Amino acid sequence: MPPSHRLPEALLDTLVASRGRSDRLTHTEHLPARQARHAPWPDSIRPEIRAAASELGVSQPWAHQAEAMNLAKEGQTVVIATGTASGKSLGYLAPVLSDLLDGTEAPNGRGATALYLAPTKALAADQRRRATELAPDRVRAALYDGDTPPQEREWVRQYASYVLTNPDMLHRSILPAHARWSSFLKALRYVVVDECHSYRGVFGSHVAQVLRRLRRLCRRYGSDPAFLLASATTADPAATAERLTGLPAIAVTEDASPRGPMVFALWEPPLTEHVGEHGAPVRRTATTEAAYLLTDLVTAGTRTVAFVRSRRAAELVALQAQDNLDATLANRIAAYRGGYLPEERRALERDLHSGRLLGLASTSALELGVDVSGLDAVLMAGYPGTRASLWQQAGRAGREAQGALAVLIARDDPLDTYLVHHPEALFARPVEATVLDPDNPHVLAPHLCAAAAELPLGPDDLELFGPSTAQLLPVLEQRGLLRRRSDGSWYWTRRERAVDAVDLRGSGGNPVQIVEASTGRLLGTVDAAAAHTTVHTGAVHLHQGRTYLVRDLDLEASAALVELANPSYTTAARDTTAISILATDRTVAWGEGSLNFGSVEVVNQVVGFLRKRISTGEILGETKLDLPPRTLRTRAVWWTVTEQQLLDALIPYDQLPGAAHAAEHASIGLLPLFATCDRWDIGGVSVPLHPDTQLPTVFVYDGHPGGAGFAEHGFRRAVQWLTATRDAIAACECERGCPSCVQSPKCGNGNDPLDKAGAVRLLTALLSGAPGDGTPGGGGDRGGPLS
Repeated sequence: MPPSHRLPEALLDTLVASRGRSDRLTHTEHLPARQARHAPWPDSIRPEIRAAASELGVSQPWAHQAEAMNLAKEGQTVVIATGTASGKSLGYLAPVLSDLLDGTEAPNGRGATALYLAPTKALAADQRRRATELAPDRVRAALYDGDTPPQEREWVRQYASYVLTNPDMLHRSILPAHARWSSFLKALRYVVVDECHSYRGVFGSHVAQVLRRLRRLCRRYGSDPAFLLASATTADPAATAERLTGLPAIAVTEDASPRGPMVFALWEPPLTEHVGEHGAPVRRTATTEAAYLLTDLVTAGTRTVAFVRSRRAAELVALQAQDNLDATLANRIAAYRGGYLPEERRALERDLHSGRLLGLASTSALELGVDVSGLDAVLMAGYPGTRASLWQQAGRAGREAQGALAVLIARDDPLDTYLVHHPEALFARPVEATVLDPDNPHVLAPHLCAAAAELPLGPDDLELFGPSTAQLLPVLEQRGLLRRRSDGSWYWTRRERAVDAVDLRGSGGNPVQIVEASTGRLLGTVDAAAAHTTVHTGAVHLHQGRTYLVRDLDLEASAALVELANPSYTTAARDTTAISILATDRTVAWGEGSLNFGSVEVVNQVVGFLRKRISTGEILGETKLDLPPRTLRTRAVWWTVTEQQLLDALIPYDQLPGAAHAAEHASIGLLPLFATCDRWDIGGVSVPLHPDTQLPTVFVYDGHPGGAGFAEHGFRRAVQWLTATRDAIAACECERGCPSCVQSPKCGNGNDPLDKAGAVRLLTALLSGAPGDGTPGGGGDRGGPLS
């Protein structure tokens, strides 16, 4: 058997046996192979498309592809939510291209059009290539994005029948200029929304309103396109598609594509001799462990991708693995990430596909839209944030139906630690629901202005944009943004473009420009909301494989001056946070305590930063900063306990700050298990006596204006969420608290005070009063920690 096709069990045995690693393997899951199920081509698919597919090796579609084709041709809104490499693209391309071919027979050659939306430009480019492989040249497929020259844009508007773009361009360029796109919109038959699970939180909520604006303009021009969505496996994909598009959707979820057997291993790096804050033990970093495992797999001739969380980590893992190997094998390892030129990325993909490259260290840039087959193993240096992403990354191995190995390497983090010791949280539960809230007034209001600027808003539009529309329109009138005419229509009143006031990706203001101090060259930008924590004075900044130090952050000029450097450390910002309750929407009694959900105001200030050694995470020092506070109005879930509950839990008042602080940290770390968020999307505050509740209170809030739906998800799943939090703290091996349980990488108080044992007792006391009647936050669905 060739080295690249060794059985996954043998590959795992090699990793475990090497260097005495048997204690690092915490669980092994064996996933069986799946046989393919084919179906005949639907009669509605044009012969030209079938012939082209046959030349590409597809003689018959898989059953789920045929099902999606039939539903699409019926004009249904369809979401294809099947696994990686299950051929979702063919499922929507075949009906789309068939109708576009029909449209070429019209007098103007464009009797039918289609719009394709992708979250990234690279994915749109990849999909254009696939479309041109399947359809004759008379179907004119064209990219329309920020890189499209002005002269080409005019051609696309007038002649293209299949336009591939992204939500940002649809929002900023196509919809405001809809009159110039009238011939395209009149003939619009399909809208394809690819990788729709990536539209979550604030960004997803904005995209949902952009799609409603598109539907409204289509109605104006007499078209009613079908929406075809493709998604990684998610919980209730039909509900997600309906929330995104505003239309009832049918989900195609039964995957009929073949899959080889997979061995999925959970792996915990060893403790090191180094110590972190307050003497806490520190584990070897997941990236260092990934570099060693990548070394051994490449030595065994195994084609492997190691997924990491940052561009710098991709470079470091590749370099470390290369240093561990002789020159011949070292040349067969590379890094793959955003920032490379498209031709460089395509070359890497070809080299990996051909086998010239054996190992690749990649960011999530390789997770979406790139067809890489022939891999035998996938390493994941840290949980990628959602089970949807986990299976996307793991699915990159075994794409030719051969056996595959996937290894999740835990970071020193509460969630990762919990997962590698609770395998049922990954393997016995479905993936998450995609969380978005199109009715968020902070999202909806600017889109109502944009819609009114495109066409005056009438009574018929209220239902389209959601239940908050009628309440918001008078508010926008009071602000002088809209004006109501005698016919009942609402008009945009300003000279400037309304779309320019919409922050589609929720960045929170004008971006901060990153400028190389020595040359004045613009390197890039960072969202205003993230600038204080990522490009503060003294921060380490990574850009296209190079490392810079921020010399000065000029907030008035919205610029960060940086200089090329090569520090041996990374930086992590420290901040302080105060929170006040604006409105309580829902309260559930938990014994004497309570669980609450509502609106809050958060005042946050970055006060300093830590320097951490790259290889070990060891803390080298702390530097103070003087930055202004930032105010955020958002949504939060919070819980309170009484003095009697504290007495019952044996928590004296002087231990309460540490117990509540530790419980807050761990609950933030575990919420991503229940909502499609990262711990950096949310924040928290614990207060021994909060002025608004007059009780000990722990808050967890959405880190986006108006909320993103994550805290509300925590409120609904509070019993499961807080039970998992308590169990994760209790199961940790450390004595007093560490990064694997209650220490946080973004704590503004230097992880002090923290009381690990007190947090367990506090959460136990709270949970003892939780209702079991299925109320929000109650225990009616206690069957498991996930949904």
